[in-house]
Amino acid sequence: MALFSEKAAKAQLKREAENVRKDDLKDLLDHQKTVEQKVKGSGHLRRFTTDIRLMFSLIRDYWRGDYRDIPWKSIAAIAGALLYVLNPIDLIPDFIFIIGFLDDAGVVALCLKLVESDLHRYAAWKERRQAAGTATTID
Repeated sequence: MALFSEKAAKAQLKREAENVRKDDLKDLLDHQKTVEQKVKGSGHLRRFTTDIRLMFSLIRDYWRGDYRDIPWKSIAAIAGALLYVLNPIDLIPDFIFIIGFLDDAGVVALCLKLVESDLHRYAAWKERRQAAGTATTID
């Protein structure tokens, strides 16, 4: 039996996403560096570094009102996944050597699978915006 199954990841992501409120987005953005450091220090999460940066960029542009061409359920799923990564005491506590980040990686992977088309659309929008010279460099 797997330590953390796709079914468990789906249930956890659903719980997290259902609890996300618009006010949580600002708090999440305030903790971006913490999440990025956690991802950088974990072999299981490290492969998601680029995706997680894109997710934070999307949340930031959504929060600012610059990008709204995305359903709230996708924003909630992304924020829920990132908040799950931020929480050190989750289904498999992060301090457990080697396996502590397996659940975090599973939740992020499932989230990416669910919002893949939304992220692609956002990345294309962001690329067009940067090409037009209207993007900020705060990201």
